[in-house]
Amino acid sequence: MQYQWYPGHMTKARRMMQENVKLVDLIIELVDARIPYSSRNPDIDELGKNKSRIVVLNKSDLADEKANDQWMEYFSRNGAFAVKVNSRSREGLKAIQGTVQDACREKIERDRKRGIINRPIRAMVAGIPNVGKSTFINSYAGKACAKTGNKPGVTRGAQWIRLNKQLELLDTPGILWPRFEDQEVGKKLAFIGSIKDEILNMEELALDLIAFLHHSYEGMLSGRYGCTEEEPLQSLNQIAENRLCRLKGNVLDLNKAASILLDDFRSGRLGRITLEFPDEI
Repeated sequence: MQYQWYPGHMTKARRMMQENVKLVDLIIELVDARIPYSSRNPDIDELGKNKSRIVVLNKSDLADEKANDQWMEYFSRNGAFAVKVNSRSREGLKAIQGTVQDACREKIERDRKRGIINRPIRAMVAGIPNVGKSTFINSYAGKACAKTGNKPGVTRGAQWIRLNKQLELLDTPGILWPRFEDQEVGKKLAFIGSIKDEILNMEELALDLIAFLHHSYEGMLSGRYGCTEEEPLQSLNQIAENRLCRLKGNVLDLNKAASILLDDFRSGRLGRITLEFPDEI
């Protein structure tokens, strides 16, 4: 299966970000903690060059805690400010304000020398679709400021949000990049729901996830679904059997079983899973 999704509104969103980036002091880039490398859009690096940057490992509660620590070390080692958060529970959000001050220290000092005091830092919140930008903003603000959803493409336009006297945020739509040079990256993006399910072969995607879990998280599928088979297709059949996924004629509904598996992975019901590690890059 070829992984690619770049609808027209993303081209428009990229142009809009290109126009607005000159208005900000800082880019807060949200990544999915389960795939911190693959969920970084290289276009954001280009758009945000010469801007201070914070990498937020969002949905850190869904990823291996040891892997979270490894990724925090990785970003720090590569000169980036990084924070791990769970936007839904607000865990880790208290660290954001201090990190913003650290990331913008030079800018704050320049303002002070010019006699400009207490001017709010303006930050663009950027990231790929479905990484949780709007939930992050709403949780950080303590109120519903941005539209949220569990599907990619909910935010279509930019909006400024004044959080306090020190910080203003610009919410932006999630954008991918026009071509995935590495299809493994595309597959991981499909796993976490950043590519529209409607254009994917869900059975094939589920089989790939099963193969990964058998290799890296032994026993997880048997614990959740009672799977005893190692071969991915047999495991998917067992999930369909055990979850009563059937079509007319008593035929197993593998597409429904695939959706159940992927929903359970994306929501964390399977357990804490990380799909990539710094030493693999």
